[in-house]
Amino acid sequence: MNGQPISGASAGAGRGSTRRSGGYGRTGLPALVLGALLLMVTACGGGGTGGDDAKGGGRGGVAKGASQIEDTASRAVLTVAPKDGAKSVATTGVLKVAVHEGTLTAVTVKDDKGNPVEGKLAADGGSWEPSRHLAGATKYTVHASAKDPKGRESAKDTTFTTLVPKKTFIGYYTPEDRSTVGVGMPVSLSFNRGITRPEDVEKAVEVTAEPAVPIESHWFGNDRLDFRPEKYWVPGTKVTVRIDFDGVEGRSGVYGTQARTVTFTIGRRQVSTVDAAAHTMKVERDGKQLRKIPVSAGSPSTTTYNGQMVISEKYKVTRMNGDTVGFGGEYDIEDVPHAMRLSTSGTFIHGNYWASSGTFGSTNTSHGCVGLRDARGAGDKSTPAAWFYDHSILGDVVIVKNSKDKTIAPDNGLNGWNMSWADWKK
Repeated sequence: MNGQPISGASAGAGRGSTRRSGGYGRTGLPALVLGALLLMVTACGGGGTGGDDAKGGGRGGVAKGASQIEDTASRAVLTVAPKDGAKSVATTGVLKVAVHEGTLTAVTVKDDKGNPVEGKLAADGGSWEPSRHLAGATKYTVHASAKDPKGRESAKDTTFTTLVPKKTFIGYYTPEDRSTVGVGMPVSLSFNRGITRPEDVEKAVEVTAEPAVPIESHWFGNDRLDFRPEKYWVPGTKVTVRIDFDGVEGRSGVYGTQARTVTFTIGRRQVSTVDAAAHTMKVERDGKQLRKIPVSAGSPSTTTYNGQMVISEKYKVTRMNGDTVGFGGEYDIEDVPHAMRLSTSGTFIHGNYWASSGTFGSTNTSHGCVGLRDARGAGDKSTPAAWFYDHSILGDVVIVKNSKDKTIAPDNGLNGWNMSWADWKK
């Protein structure tokens, strides 16, 4: 009896007997090795063969992937106005680049010719705006980049096109490009339409000098803008005028179309002083008197303006008709020689062949002009009028004193020197 149980056990005990004995299981592997394999599976993947874990990881695995995406994406959000592809965009007050939760690192704006648009960055680095207006009918490209507080970068590109102006204005400028002028020549711009937004127009003009000197602007009415230094220019000065009216709204719905640079040079300093009471004119160049010339100024009933006047035009021969300056039919001379304009209202310094030679230096007989002895046809180089004409250039100064008339108005010709510097800057 006692031998049966032993015999049964040795022949093949039950499952419990097999596990306790530490023998081989169904896999044919030792239990110790099988346990190790199970441990490896648990450590690598976790979980069993079914459910979400078998399809791609449990919730812990998904959370880790989202965290990685969040760590690499910049939180700096860039905005550009106007919107990408916008048409008929206004030339001022629209373009702006900004960033939320970050700082701008670069803003590049170029027109369709590749010319850059200068701008200014806000002190906090959060926004950028152009320093000047944009041009009309022009396509612009914007590239902006920024970083968030963790240094992660973001970027944005935009294109837009500005409006095509339906109404335009231009400015006629004095002096001419690449000219050499006298020390009294201002920079003068006359507009074909009245300007109602003078500050915007004025910002579009830059006048600089070499050697440098303070230059200020002054508006005469709403259609003329002049620039000058406090005193006459220094001889040899190089003046540059940069005009950028393209896209400037000079008045409601009226835009400028010009964009150009003008340069001119200041020649020698020539200032001539007419003493209407003494009937003489002293011509000084660079501080030295060249000549003293007898003249005939305006008669007692038609006196010559006092003040500083600038030669603005030169004509070897021209016609002078009293009808054009309010003197009716008092005179109409078709061939006035060696005429140089001093005022818009008709004041000239010119040659006179119809008066006797004794008139000059003794009597004032003109209708407000300054007359010098001359020959008909302007062909005699020996006359005082011919000499003065040949030795004068646009921008030279002619000062009239001791006339029984008022001082000429600053806007009557290029004669802003008759305004004090304090009033000029107002």
